[in-house]
Amino acid sequence: MARKKLAPKASRPQAPGYGFPKDKKGLLPWSWAEQRLKKSHNYWITTSKSDGSPHLMVVWGLWQDGRFLFSTGSQSQKAKNLERNPNCVVATELAHEAVIVEGTSEIADLAARRKFLAQYPRKYDFDMSTMTDDILSMKEPVFAVRPKTVFALYEKHFQSKSTRWKFN
Repeated sequence: MARKKLAPKASRPQAPGYGFPKDKKGLLPWSWAEQRLKKSHNYWITTSKSDGSPHLMVVWGLWQDGRFLFSTGSQSQKAKNLERNPNCVVATELAHEAVIVEGTSEIADLAARRKFLAQYPRKYDFDMSTMTDDILSMKEPVFAVRPKTVFALYEKHFQSKSTRWKFN
């Protein structure tokens, strides 16, 4: 029997001075964030360089099975950064309905890569065939970012609907 996946725990962001309500009335449902994570075309990923300075880059990717997956060249700055320090931040492209994922990256397994390769062309109308062998042989990385904390900041309803989700 399949186990039902539990939604993460919702609360208010911890932001002293912003005047967020103390109660939970108006918090966004997790489905609001997931919808934006699935539909965003471009994503911003922030990693840390070896000297601790930030590295911000735009990527294409998929929200798949509760994680953000993206491919990159093994010699790219973000790949080198994530190899040293798997902690990163991924954000959707639209700041007025922002979803920000603080998480930890890992190398995606073969099953996740197969699913990624099947879904990617439908979203981006981009032919991945020249990269398929390197991706499936694990020669080139596909990272899966597992969320720890996710923030939703809905500009139109910033005070009443800003939400933070914690994952176990």
